Amino acid sequence: MNLRKQQGTSSIALEKPVYIQSAASIAGKKEGEGPLGNCFDMICEDPLFGTDTWETAESTMQKEAALLAIGKAGLKPEEIRMVFAGDLLAQSIASSFGIAEMGIPFYGLYGACSTMGESLSLGAMAAAADYGDHILCATSSHFASAEKEFRYPLGYGCQRPLSSTWTVTGSGACVLGTQPPSFRSEGDSMPLRKGRCCAAITEITTGRLVDFGLKDSLNMGGCMAPAACDTIYQHLFDFGRTPSDYDAIVTGDLGSIGQKILLDLLSEKNVDIRQVHQDCGMLIFDSQAQDTHSGGSGCGCAAVVLCAHLLPNILSGKWKRILFVPTGAMLSKVSFNEGTPVAGIAHAVVIEQKQVS
Repeated sequence: MNLRKQQGTSSIALEKPVYIQSAASIAGKKEGEGPLGNCFDMICEDPLFGTDTWETAESTMQKEAALLAIGKAGLKPEEIRMVFAGDLLAQSIASSFGIAEMGIPFYGLYGACSTMGESLSLGAMAAAADYGDHILCATSSHFASAEKEFRYPLGYGCQRPLSSTWTVTGSGACVLGTQPPSFRSEGDSMPLRKGRCCAAITEITTGRLVDFGLKDSLNMGGCMAPAACDTIYQHLFDFGRTPSDYDAIVTGDLGSIGQKILLDLLSEKNVDIRQVHQDCGMLIFDSQAQDTHSGGSGCGCAAVVLCAHLLPNILSGKWKRILFVPTGAMLSKVSFNEGTPVAGIAHAVVIEQKQVS
């Protein structure tokens, strides 16, 4: 039985929807002070999360988000068939030292800030192919661990240009499966509505690496915008759609500078998404009250905005269909120091409201 259908050159239409059975989000103090502060499942006032290092703090945060999502689905860790998870740190140590400790079959990913889109894509394909009844998708980032990994330790006191973004301290996790969710715990941010309204992944567009020759790692919005443009345009072409077919097209963390570049690049292709475009990096922080310059970034940015804000809007009936497009800047401290351009990538996931009797 063929469980998937290829569309165009880069897309897949799942022949049966893959349901998001639960979602959980954990954020740091600064994120909790932003516009979405009331939406997160948990806000931790201690940036070290009770640990001794920034890296261990991130591992702890991601593990707690995973356990929270599993619990919301009414499951135990041993009932999760496999997990797709990643982060920004070298060798993905936040994931391998966090979720991997739970004993679940584990696939470690690196898609930079696009990792949540990558994990949802792979998880949805695995679920649709009946390779697992329950699949966990997760990612995380931490401001202090990311600064230490890619730039300078916080104690250095390095100034940030206005083009830079603020790495989100946060972790998001989703449990996927081919069956609609049948369990919701008290206080869940994704309650079942009358008529069993659910959120489901129905289509995927896999991104391509796009290199515009930019080398400024402190302008990641500019580095990632061309990839977002390529993926969004390819998705619309593959499915023969227009932006009006979506209630929202949400990019990962382009920030205010990257958003402008994206809109300009798409306009050159006669595509106008202004009426439906939102950006997670611009949603998570208050540009006036919080000093984050261009906006938010990091693997956790798109992940927590998805789990805490986007999915509830689908379940509430506000949105029927969205295009979720996390974006990533594919660089390392080695490639940056060697003067290599920063390529971008973006993965698109269609999430729709489904009514289940």
